[in-house]
Amino acid sequence: MSTLLAALREALGSTHVLTGDDATGYLTDQHRRLTGRALAVVRPADTAQVAQVVRLCRQHRTPIVPQGGNTGLMGAATPDGSGRAVLLSLGRLQRIRAIDRDNDTLTVEAGAVLANVQQAAREAGRLFPLSLGSEGSCTIGGNLSTNAGGTQVLRYGNTRELVLGLEVVTAEGAVWDGLRGLRKDNTGYALRDLYVGSEGTLGIITAATLKLYPLPQAQHTALLAFGCIRDAVAFLSSARAGFGASLTAFELMSDTALGLIAQHVPAQPLPLPLDAPWYALVELSDSEGEAHARERFEAVVSQAFEDGLVTDAAIAESLPQSDALWRLRDEALGLAQQRDGRNIKHDVSVPISRIPDFLAATAAALQARFPGVRPVAFGHLGDGNLHYNVSHAPSATPAELFAAEDAIHELVHDSVHAHGGSISAEHGVGQTKRDLLPRYKSAVELDLMRRLKAAFDPLGLLNPGKVLAPHTAEESTP
Repeated sequence: MSTLLAALREALGSTHVLTGDDATGYLTDQHRRLTGRALAVVRPADTAQVAQVVRLCRQHRTPIVPQGGNTGLMGAATPDGSGRAVLLSLGRLQRIRAIDRDNDTLTVEAGAVLANVQQAAREAGRLFPLSLGSEGSCTIGGNLSTNAGGTQVLRYGNTRELVLGLEVVTAEGAVWDGLRGLRKDNTGYALRDLYVGSEGTLGIITAATLKLYPLPQAQHTALLAFGCIRDAVAFLSSARAGFGASLTAFELMSDTALGLIAQHVPAQPLPLPLDAPWYALVELSDSEGEAHARERFEAVVSQAFEDGLVTDAAIAESLPQSDALWRLRDEALGLAQQRDGRNIKHDVSVPISRIPDFLAATAAALQARFPGVRPVAFGHLGDGNLHYNVSHAPSATPAELFAAEDAIHELVHDSVHAHGGSISAEHGVGQTKRDLLPRYKSAVELDLMRRLKAAFDPLGLLNPGKVLAPHTAEESTP
């Protein structure tokens, strides 16, 4: 391996080939539950250097683990413990290559931080709508590799729907220039869609051409209270009908979730009393001005009160009030859960119509098997994505809860599957959920995925052990 290290230092410069203590900060995941080892951490400056690294690693049959901002939650960017892999950090690829206002596109390199891309779009008078809690540190390449979601999927879709073209370094070290700003390109297989969401196992995304949108002229935000989860789902249907495409967010939070904020983050005031089981943060973005937005907003909410769907409401009257409502969801809730003690997290999706049944059945099953545990449910009701966390009973400790972690995961995921859902909605599979896939995906589906992996990465050097488990002969399809 000394020969490979020497070649990498010659290609990138020794200051950008990190080993020993210099590499340590790259080797642990965000949750600090997974720590790997690496032969080296390399920091290429551009796409040509990424391709050169891939060719050198291929020549030496050395695995490559791509990494963006290292904010992923499933361990996809963390190497294993063998120390054989080269960790390829894309953090130096940060350039905004082009902004095309007439075509409403922005072309950016994979290491650009999401918040900086949002700002570049705003400075051009446009909106790039992807919004995540980690937007100050996550990168566009990571967002694309996991097909990240966020709070505005309801209106704009996941990251897959926000990208028109990609630049990718293949497993052979070739560069595919697919940076086309086309909304229609019907000339064969949709390679872009294969790379998005593949978590670095099929190729290394180095740049992307992203969709931009007009900046909204007005926004209205409210926290609404509901007497039951079915009323929240019914109001979502009413809001879709009343707001149309202007409905940009519908964030569900249980009374347990808000109760944790009241208990552990007293500096964050709650705008409504905790006397309802469910709440939703709803936002309307309107392109026709403040008066038009307020009229639509008040009409839909007023009708919901008349229909008995909404029991209480706190409507923001200013931007600071709107920001305060969003802090409940984006900052205070996470902080409250941390202060309450570690919890067992789930990122799942269920058809919206089946969410009430899923929540009731899962809570009942948890209480029957693990009395006293507290489901902390919140998430993006508008697209069916729930973060279904499980906290320890008040009389227990986090350690006692985590002793049953595998059983709790299985119970929740089995319930998700029984209700027609997915065990990963927006966080990906990585290594954390890799071994769960055979329980919830068919043999045909897994075989097709393995065949794609074998075709795109025949030597198995790109992010090995992520998404798919190592293939065994007895699993082959006859």
